[in-house]
Amino acid sequence: MADPVKVSAAEFQRQSGRYFDLALTQPVVITRNGRDRTVMISTEEYQRLKRRDREVLAAADFSDAELQDIAESLPPSGADAFDGELDR
Repeated sequence: MADPVKVSAAEFQRQSGRYFDLALTQPVVITRNGRDRTVMISTEEYQRLKRRDREVLAAADFSDAELQDIAESLPPSGADAFDGELDR
């Protein structure tokens, strides 16, 4: 997907049709008061992102070496700060 195009909310309102068409090929970032507020993308791109978001892997999807690496991995330093989350 191409680099996003930035447009103010006022410009988007004036030429919404143009930006709807443009969003089919590249993201359109709509700004308000100079800050990014919304990104418009095609439904195909949205569906692709949603599929990736829901990808679930089972242990059988990993090689023995990958499973061994996972078993031997250690949490990063500072991760113990979240141990309290386990008590909930």
